[in-house]
Amino acid sequence: MFDYDSNMRCLRPKYSSNASCSSYVQSSSISHLLMLAWQPNTDPHIYPQSVCSGDTGTAGQYSPPYLPTACYGNDVSKLPSSNLFASAGDGIWDNGAACGRQYFVRCLSAQTPGTCKAGQIIKVKIVDRASRNGVILVLSTIAFGAIANPSAALVNIEFTEA
Repeated sequence: MFDYDSNMRCLRPKYSSNASCSSYVQSSSISHLLMLAWQPNTDPHIYPQSVCSGDTGTAGQYSPPYLPTACYGNDVSKLPSSNLFASAGDGIWDNGAACGRQYFVRCLSAQTPGTCKAGQIIKVKIVDRASRNGVILVLSTIAFGAIANPSAALVNIEFTEA
Protein backbone atom coordinates (compact mmCIF):
# COMPACT_ATOMS: atom_id res chain seq x y z
CA MET A 1 0.00 0.00 0.00
CA PHE A 2 2.91 2.38 0.69
CA ASP A 3 6.35 2.85 -0.79
CA TYR A 4 9.22 5.34 -0.52
CA ASP A 5 10.21 7.96 -3.04
CA SER A 6 13.47 7.45 -4.94
CA ASN A 7 15.46 9.35 -2.30
CA MET A 8 13.95 7.38 0.64
CA ARG A 9 12.71 10.64 2.15
CA CYS A 10 8.94 10.26 1.95
CA LEU A 11 6.47 7.53 2.67
CA ARG A 12 3.70 7.79 0.10
CA PRO A 13 0.76 5.70 -1.06
CA LYS A 14 1.17 3.60 -4.16
CA TYR A 15 -1.21 4.67 -6.88
CA SER A 16 -4.28 2.46 -6.80
CA SER A 17 -7.99 2.51 -7.50
CA ASN A 18 -8.44 3.90 -3.97
CA ALA A 19 -6.48 7.07 -4.68
CA SER A 20 -6.05 9.38 -7.63
CA CYS A 21 -2.90 11.46 -7.32
CA SER A 22 -2.63 14.76 -9.08
CA SER A 23 0.90 15.61 -8.02
CA TYR A 24 3.72 14.70 -5.71
CA VAL A 25 5.57 17.46 -3.89
CA GLN A 26 8.74 17.21 -1.80
CA SER A 27 9.92 19.72 0.76
CA SER A 28 13.02 19.76 2.90
CA SER A 29 11.25 21.75 5.65
CA ILE A 30 11.09 19.72 8.86
CA SER A 31 7.94 21.50 10.00
CA HIS A 32 5.69 20.65 7.06
CA LEU A 33 3.66 17.53 6.38
CA LEU A 34 3.07 17.22 2.67
CA MET A 35 0.03 15.47 1.38
CA LEU A 36 -0.78 13.98 -2.00
CA ALA A 37 -3.97 15.30 -3.56
CA TRP A 38 -6.30 12.31 -3.45
CA GLN A 39 -9.71 11.26 -2.23
CA PRO A 40 -9.85 8.53 0.44
CA ASN A 41 -12.73 6.10 0.09
CA THR A 42 -13.03 5.27 3.79
CA ASP A 43 -13.19 7.32 7.00
CA PRO A 44 -12.87 11.02 6.07
CA HIS A 45 -11.06 11.75 9.36
CA ILE A 46 -8.16 9.35 8.77
CA TYR A 47 -5.54 10.37 6.24
CA PRO A 48 -3.51 7.41 4.90
CA GLN A 49 -1.46 9.77 2.79
CA SER A 50 2.11 10.94 2.38
CA VAL A 51 4.26 12.06 5.31
CA CYS A 52 7.48 13.72 4.22
CA SER A 53 8.65 15.45 7.34
CA GLY A 54 7.32 16.72 10.62
CA ASP A 55 8.30 17.16 14.23
CA THR A 56 8.59 14.13 16.46
CA GLY A 57 7.57 13.55 20.04
CA THR A 58 5.74 11.26 22.41
CA ALA A 59 1.97 10.86 22.70
CA GLY A 60 -0.21 9.27 25.34
CA GLN A 61 -3.94 8.84 25.60
CA TYR A 62 -6.68 9.91 27.98
CA SER A 63 -10.22 8.75 28.44
CA PRO A 64 -13.50 10.49 29.37
CA PRO A 65 -14.61 12.64 30.98
CA TYR A 66 -13.08 15.15 28.59
CA LEU A 67 -14.82 18.21 30.07
CA PRO A 68 -14.04 20.77 31.28
CA THR A 69 -11.14 21.68 28.99
CA ALA A 70 -8.57 24.44 29.38
CA CYS A 71 -9.59 25.80 25.98
CA TYR A 72 -13.38 25.61 26.02
CA GLY A 73 -14.53 24.89 29.56
CA ASN A 74 -17.72 22.81 29.51
CA ASP A 75 -18.70 23.67 25.90
CA VAL A 76 -19.14 20.23 24.34
CA SER A 77 -19.91 21.82 20.95
CA LYS A 78 -16.21 22.72 20.61
CA LEU A 79 -15.16 19.05 20.60
CA PRO A 80 -14.98 17.56 17.09
CA SER A 81 -17.84 15.15 16.38
CA SER A 82 -15.23 12.66 15.13
CA ASN A 83 -13.77 12.57 18.69
CA LEU A 84 -10.32 13.11 17.15
CA PHE A 85 -8.90 15.65 19.57
CA ALA A 86 -5.93 16.10 21.87
CA SER A 87 -4.41 17.94 24.79
CA ALA A 88 -1.28 19.94 24.05
CA GLY A 89 1.93 19.34 25.95
CA ASP A 90 4.22 22.16 27.04
CA GLY A 91 6.15 22.01 23.75
CA ILE A 92 3.18 23.25 21.72
CA TRP A 93 0.81 24.74 24.34
CA ASP A 94 2.17 28.28 23.81
CA ASN A 95 0.25 29.88 26.71
CA GLY A 96 -3.07 28.68 25.27
CA ALA A 97 -2.44 29.80 21.69
CA ALA A 98 -2.60 26.10 20.70
CA CYS A 99 -6.35 25.99 21.41
CA GLY A 100 -8.18 25.14 18.21
CA ARG A 101 -5.05 24.31 16.24
CA GLN A 102 -5.17 21.12 14.22
CA TYR A 103 -2.34 18.66 13.75
CA PHE A 104 -1.72 15.71 11.47
CA VAL A 105 -0.38 12.85 13.59
CA ARG A 106 0.99 9.41 12.81
CA CYS A 107 2.50 6.74 15.01
CA LEU A 108 6.17 6.00 14.35
CA SER A 109 7.07 3.41 16.99
CA ALA A 110 6.44 2.14 20.49
CA GLN A 111 8.15 0.01 23.09
CA THR A 112 6.21 -3.03 21.84
CA PRO A 113 6.76 -3.80 18.13
CA GLY A 114 3.59 -3.81 16.06
CA THR A 115 1.83 -1.22 18.22
CA CYS A 116 1.52 1.38 15.46
CA LYS A 117 -1.12 1.09 12.75
CA ALA A 118 1.00 1.46 9.64
CA GLY A 119 0.04 4.19 7.22
CA GLN A 120 -2.64 5.78 9.41
CA ILE A 121 -2.56 9.55 9.74
CA ILE A 122 -5.21 11.44 11.68
CA LYS A 123 -6.03 15.11 12.11
CA VAL A 124 -6.68 16.17 15.71
CA LYS A 125 -7.90 19.44 17.21
CA ILE A 126 -6.29 20.83 20.36
CA VAL A 127 -8.96 21.28 23.04
CA ASP A 128 -7.01 21.12 26.29
CA ARG A 129 -3.64 21.39 28.01
CA ALA A 130 -1.87 18.13 28.79
CA SER A 131 -1.25 17.49 32.46
CA ARG A 132 1.50 14.92 31.80
CA ASN A 133 5.15 15.86 31.63
CA GLY A 134 7.26 14.66 28.73
CA VAL A 135 4.52 14.25 26.12
CA ILE A 136 3.83 16.54 23.20
CA LEU A 137 0.23 15.36 22.76
CA VAL A 138 -2.27 13.40 24.81
CA LEU A 139 -4.82 11.97 22.39
CA SER A 140 -8.45 11.08 23.03
CA THR A 141 -8.99 7.32 23.18
CA ILE A 142 -10.60 7.38 19.72
CA ALA A 143 -7.67 9.32 18.22
CA PHE A 144 -5.05 7.11 19.88
CA GLY A 145 -6.84 3.95 18.76
CA ALA A 146 -6.92 5.20 15.16
CA ILE A 147 -3.10 5.20 14.93
CA ALA A 148 -1.98 2.67 17.54
CA ASN A 149 -3.02 -0.31 19.63
CA PRO A 150 -5.07 1.21 22.48
CA SER A 151 -3.38 -1.04 25.05
CA ALA A 152 -0.14 0.97 24.67
CA ALA A 153 0.59 3.71 27.18
CA LEU A 154 2.86 5.85 25.00
CA VAL A 155 3.91 5.98 21.35
CA ASN A 156 6.45 7.96 19.38
CA ILE A 157 4.73 10.18 16.85
CA GLU A 158 5.37 12.44 13.92
CA PHE A 159 3.15 15.53 13.84
CA THR A 160 2.75 18.80 12.02
CA GLU A 161 0.24 21.61 12.10
CA ALA A 162 -2.53 21.15 9.54
